[in-house]
Amino acid sequence: MNLKALFSVRRRSLPAPAPTGTPLAEVRGLHVRLGRREVLAGVGLVARAGEVLALVGPNGAGKSTLLAALAADLPPGQGEVRIDGRPAYEWSAPELALRRAVLPQAAALAFPFPVEEVVRMGRAPWAGTPLEDEDGSAVAAAMAATEVTAFAGRPFSALSGGERARVALARVLAQRAPLLLLDEPTAALDLRHQELVLRICRERAAAGDAVVVVLHDLGLAAAHADRVAVLHNGEVAAEGPPAEVFRDGLLSRVYRQPVEVFPHPRTGVPLVIPKRDPPNRTGTDRERPLDQYMTRP
Repeated sequence: MNLKALFSVRRRSLPAPAPTGTPLAEVRGLHVRLGRREVLAGVGLVARAGEVLALVGPNGAGKSTLLAALAADLPPGQGEVRIDGRPAYEWSAPELALRRAVLPQAAALAFPFPVEEVVRMGRAPWAGTPLEDEDGSAVAAAMAATEVTAFAGRPFSALSGGERARVALARVLAQRAPLLLLDEPTAALDLRHQELVLRICRERAAAGDAVVVVLHDLGLAAAHADRVAVLHNGEVAAEGPPAEVFRDGLLSRVYRQPVEVFPHPRTGVPLVIPKRDPPNRTGTDRERPLDQYMTRP
């Protein structure tokens, strides 16, 4: 059975446009245990139409677990997960696929599908609906936005890590779900494509979607997110606009690394810089000619 057949066999309730500010995903009193460890402890959070929400925090803070819970891919031990105004368990899997698109941390395929076919997989939830006719335009637009059109016919397995990450994002964008859940979409990308991905997030939010993105780069979060949620030890330590949340004391405590936060001189966007001691260069090092460090033929 192919993907389109899988999604075509059941009647589905199609998502309706949501006014800006409408909660499209929400967790209340969320507790999640993985093995013996409580990864999330009583978390509450809302993702709203028309905004980018960044989840930040140190390794192991619960960011990816929270994203999986928001996607209804991970059942809570306690608490409630709501998607598009209803408890997540009330939606069938095909109906969920129409409402939220998920980008995991790693993109892997067992078979060497061409890039265009990988992106087209994102359209499977719309099979048999009136919007199935948009498959071609949705795939083309997603590939153009992520700059992968040039290698549409190449096998996914032949791509670099950064190229795979962009193709995986294109698949998510082609799905055209009103809720985007992206787990570290910039981790494998160069400087240009990091900015490209976050600009895409902003464009989707401006079009009325809700975007939740896990980021390690606090500068990207400050520049592109409407709200940030700082996770620490399985809880939301702070949540709000980046300019209000990103403070020296909070971030230094959460990351266990002294940092400085100051506004960018032109944009005013918070810049987060680790505190570092001045480099310990001896007089000999400063005076040594540069050509002594270079390999001679």
